[in-house]
Amino acid sequence: MGRYERIREIFNGCDNSKMRDVDIKEIETGDLDAAVQEFCSGKQVSCEKFVRNDGSVFFEINNDGLNQRITFMELPSATDRPAP
Repeated sequence: MGRYERIREIFNGCDNSKMRDVDIKEIETGDLDAAVQEFCSGKQVSCEKFVRNDGSVFFEINNDGLNQRITFMELPSATDRPAP
């Protein structure tokens, strides 16, 4: 089980606004695919998974027309952090 910073971006569908809602949360999970399923509950859902070179994983989701990006970045464990 790993600790991750989950960043959820909800894109604004309005033509003249490029702002997005952003929610950041620290979670523990052993399965990122399962962790993203809570955001895939519509009738017409598409979900694509991408892995970046830095090891972060993100999902592009279209949930009944609502576009979202969920990014997971693994956090270091307590034993990996340098001592103060």
